[in-house]
Amino acid sequence: MSTWDNLRPVKTSLTGIKPTHLPHLGNYLGAIRPALTLVEEYRTLYFIADYHALTSVREAPALRGYIRDVAATWLACGLDPDRTLLYRQSDVPQVFELSWVLSCLLATGQLERGHAYKDAVARGESPSAGLFNYPLLMAADILLYDTDVVPVGKDQKQHLELTRDVAQRLNHVYGEGTLVVPEALISEAPLVPGTDGEKMSKSRGNGIPLFAPPKKLRKVIMGIKTTSEALEAPKTAEGSTVYELYALVAPDSAAEMKRQLEAGGYGWGHAKQDLYEAVEAELGPKRDAYLEIRADEPRLDAILHAGAGRARAIADRTMARVRQAVGIE
Repeated sequence: MSTWDNLRPVKTSLTGIKPTHLPHLGNYLGAIRPALTLVEEYRTLYFIADYHALTSVREAPALRGYIRDVAATWLACGLDPDRTLLYRQSDVPQVFELSWVLSCLLATGQLERGHAYKDAVARGESPSAGLFNYPLLMAADILLYDTDVVPVGKDQKQHLELTRDVAQRLNHVYGEGTLVVPEALISEAPLVPGTDGEKMSKSRGNGIPLFAPPKKLRKVIMGIKTTSEALEAPKTAEGSTVYELYALVAPDSAAEMKRQLEAGGYGWGHAKQDLYEAVEAELGPKRDAYLEIRADEPRLDAILHAGAGRARAIADRTMARVRQAVGIE
């Protein structure tokens, strides 16, 4: 029996990971590193949201690869499968059963207000039914596991509010306590700048690859946009991409970099080299672990399979309550 199985009555947290691209430094600093600290306080579940990824990934080989890339990344970054659950969304079919039950209690107007759907309509696109129902499946993902808290950014609270609304609605109609109503755990995840100074993202093409070889990593970092003061001139650290990234990667040394930049005689080239060395020190061992884990697909699949088995056991208990409550035993 794993450590995870003995953690009741600690509260449960759930984190979803969408496998739509190779992770970059922004994903690590803004999502992976903060999320992995939850294991110290909560009974944690992390799922790879492969069905959600179908709204944007259209190539089956790419999706299969991304699923394993994401799993290997989180394991390499410190996720311990004995202390938490890591599983594929698609390995727990009960999520669709619960999604249907919830859909019978949810007004379409609530789904029409979903951010992703509204944004697609505003761009003149014809959104898929999958994108329309995305928040509904997300609600089922959360409610299926008696989740107490969901880590969310301030801009993601809308999805959790819908989840809370539909859980409360079901409890009101069919019996209080049928579903656990989750709370938001507001994440103070940092805004991670990309190489152009804008928020690091796959769509902008400004990311720093998480597990790039040292030579490629250094090239990307040395290409970060900076101002063009003379070497001897004092420079403004606050707001500069190089300094902001350095402060996230090596917070204990950030004050010294700031002092050197503002004193003059320390150029952006020096700062970029120091940033590269800090990133390499942080990610080098994780890169080695990632390459080893990613190359061993049977081991990777076994971890996901084991996590899914334990997740299905929780899902079965939840659905037994739901079926009894709604009259479908």
